[in-house]
Amino acid sequence: MSEVKYLCMQSYSRSSRLTKLLLASANHKTMNKQSIVEAVHEKLGGTKVAAEQAVETMIETITNCLKSGEECSIAGLGIFSVKTRAARTARNPRTGEAIKVAAMRVPKFRAAKALKDAVK
Repeated sequence: MSEVKYLCMQSYSRSSRLTKLLLASANHKTMNKQSIVEAVHEKLGGTKVAAEQAVETMIETITNCLKSGEECSIAGLGIFSVKTRAARTARNPRTGEAIKVAAMRVPKFRAAKALKDAVK
């Protein structure tokens, strides 16, 4: 492990275990769901199936929380919430035709201070 990663990991608080886990296993330039499953498996041991179920459960819990309109706060990572976008008129760039876009709910993420500091 490089010294930079080690020093970064040492500077986190105990509440940001997920951030530590993701940084420690960041051997990839792009982190995907399978990479997270492998990182959880390495950290916790057990089977990969159990690690995959843990990651799936976390994603489902956050998704269900957002579907019901609640905020989901994970210490050291950030806050997931839902934002309502108003209806608007947009333009098709190819034809210039005006298109009505309906109002919709979209997911929103605000990064925690620990995550912002880690990325600096």
